[in-house]
Amino acid sequence: MTDHPGSIAPEDATAVSNDEAEARAGLVLALRGRGIGDRSLLSAIERLPRRLFLAARYHRLAYEDASIPIECGQTVSAPSYVARVVQALALTREHRVLEVGTGSGYQTAVLGYLAGEVDSIDRYKTLVELAAQRVAALKLRNVRVHHADGLGGLKERSPFDRIVLTGAVPEVPEVLISQLAPEGVLIAPVGKPGDQQILTKILRGAAGDEYQEIDRVRLVSLMEGRADKL
Repeated sequence: MTDHPGSIAPEDATAVSNDEAEARAGLVLALRGRGIGDRSLLSAIERLPRRLFLAARYHRLAYEDASIPIECGQTVSAPSYVARVVQALALTREHRVLEVGTGSGYQTAVLGYLAGEVDSIDRYKTLVELAAQRVAALKLRNVRVHHADGLGGLKERSPFDRIVLTGAVPEVPEVLISQLAPEGVLIAPVGKPGDQQILTKILRGAAGDEYQEIDRVRLVSLMEGRADKL
């Protein structure tokens, strides 16, 4: 696999200094203060070395509750945002999850600690390679990372119990909703690029799909297609 700046060797992935352990515990306390009460989720976040998903120059910010730039002009979302979304998914080990927009792979790894199977898609080849390397370093064998147009979903692996979009869309593509299992949940930020978006939860029920507003957010938009050179 191609070596990229900021990548970490597998043997270094889980090494934890006292300072880092304290920083992780502090992050969990902060998340509790922001209403995150799911113990399994908090445990996953505390176990996860967020620095693994960042370039070396950003390691000092790894456990700050902030979004941080990554490769391909993208960002890794703030832990509080990831926690809020993942908590809303209400995951169990029986769930199969599709993540649209792998990015750094940080949320992917959180999902991998909590769900039975995770398929994640990103349009950027560089991000897919890096995320796959990080997932392997963490020995998350239930996670697969795919280089594809995420807005088309992953029909060959559907249906999914949970689908989560990491970037905004003007409206949720019907092709993604069609890949949701009965009683499944889809979460996506819905709104125009540059505008405030509605973080929307879609529950697939026998009587029809139910839409719920979780929050108002402002995220970059997901793009169609696959970038083969970047």
